[in-house]
Amino acid sequence: MTFALEPRGLELRFRQVRLASRVWIAPDYVRVRLEGGDLLGFDSPGSDDHIRVFFPSGPVGSVEELREAPSREYTPLLWNAATGWLDLEFAVHGDEGIAAPWAATAPIGSAVGIGGPRGSKVLTGRPDAWFLAGDETAVPAIRRYVMQMDAAASGRILVEVVDSAHEIPLEVPDGVDVTFVHRGGARSGTALAAELDAIGAGDRPDGAVFGFIAAEQAIVKPGRALLLDRWGLPLDQVTVKGYWKRGEAEYHAPH
Repeated sequence: MTFALEPRGLELRFRQVRLASRVWIAPDYVRVRLEGGDLLGFDSPGSDDHIRVFFPSGPVGSVEELREAPSREYTPLLWNAATGWLDLEFAVHGDEGIAAPWAATAPIGSAVGIGGPRGSKVLTGRPDAWFLAGDETAVPAIRRYVMQMDAAASGRILVEVVDSAHEIPLEVPDGVDVTFVHRGGARSGTALAAELDAIGAGDRPDGAVFGFIAAEQAIVKPGRALLLDRWGLPLDQVTVKGYWKRGEAEYHAPH
């Protein structure tokens, strides 16, 4: 084995920050930057980490009030612990929910709270090959795994999006193939599941393969069938999880 996923505990801390900027990456995908002195010393060592983000509906008068705001979980993308900023990315589908409308429309300067991450699984070493797959919600984690790849990395990335107009740019090493799976009007995750089902045992890369698959909860079954059953990868060398669950706004992704 050339790599491992090592658990790492972290100090759980609540931070009060503000929205500093937003940039649209795709028609339904936005990156926001949060800033504030509370982000000094922030760390997120695992590419699949989650922080809890608290979204007040308006100005808040105290930290306690901010803590009581509705919250959702997101993967930290980029940050600078010395100057105090953090970038997050959001999939924005319509005006439903709490987080997406906030990410799309909240006034610059709006208060927001973040807590965590409370723990990490850190990929150490170097996989011989990578297999990463997910819907829009998994793109930040996929980006972070790509940041760990060296120039000679080889592998395959599948990203489910609505159509070609909604593809999210990814910069990867030359040896890594990126395929966008278009779902059109179908339910999220169904097109990706079909793509996973079409991958056979003979498509397994040689050597120690790291596998990461995340999307709507229903992706777990086809994801495990590919990585664990057909490819025979060790359980401790893969991550397969539901990042969200249809019909459950308060669903927590497993850590």
